[in-house]
Amino acid sequence: MSHPSDGSDRIKILVADDEANIRRVLETRLTMQGHDVRMAENGAEALELFRGFEPDVVVLDVMMPELDGFAVVERIRAQSEVPIILLTALGDVADRITGLQLGADDYMVKPFSPKELEARIRCVLRRVSSGGNGGGCQVGRNAHVVVVGDLSVDFNRRQAHRGEERIRLTGMEFNLLELLISRSGEPISRLDMLEKVWGYKPERSSDSRVVDVHISRLRAKLEEDPDNPELILTARGMGYMFQRIHQAAEAAGV
Repeated sequence: MSHPSDGSDRIKILVADDEANIRRVLETRLTMQGHDVRMAENGAEALELFRGFEPDVVVLDVMMPELDGFAVVERIRAQSEVPIILLTALGDVADRITGLQLGADDYMVKPFSPKELEARIRCVLRRVSSGGNGGGCQVGRNAHVVVVGDLSVDFNRRQAHRGEERIRLTGMEFNLLELLISRSGEPISRLDMLEKVWGYKPERSSDSRVVDVHISRLRAKLEEDPDNPELILTARGMGYMFQRIHQAAEAAGV
């Protein structure tokens, strides 16, 4: 899934929420921004629209009839790395963690500002290939390809491989990995990661769990033994860091 390639900023957004007033407000706001928007009032309808619409980003309420947001995330992640933002109730910290573990890229707590959601959408859709845009969501890089053991990360193609096998990463997983590698050997705080990768400062203590869950997801995909990581290390009392890289290789013929 990629941004429109016709030079326009017309982004395809699928929103699923069983509250009619939320659907109405978001459809109006996002359409006014020039985006192509589709609305679903339950999880089953969201999946049906997803297959035909092929959105660039999906916004899902957790509590929906027929299929809840968790089930929709699981089914979408089985076939796509499209960015997913969950909408959760204020007190449901466990729901947020569950949604992130299943593969969501970010979450917003109801009630939320439509303007803030628009900013989150821009951030999860960020593409680094042209240097990025979107304010606080930029991540720097140096070499085109970094190789650590049998793991190779190609920043231009936004791909990671272990040997010949491609590792499926969501956009936000790759953005986080890119940040870690760009500052290898340097501890990075959760707050810094939230600001650099997700583009916002935490409003509540549980917001930092977005980082923790994404780190766990990265370790599960990249580490030979996720319980004893050798690539993405915990910097106790500080955050996380990627092991120091002594040599970064430029890709030949890329």
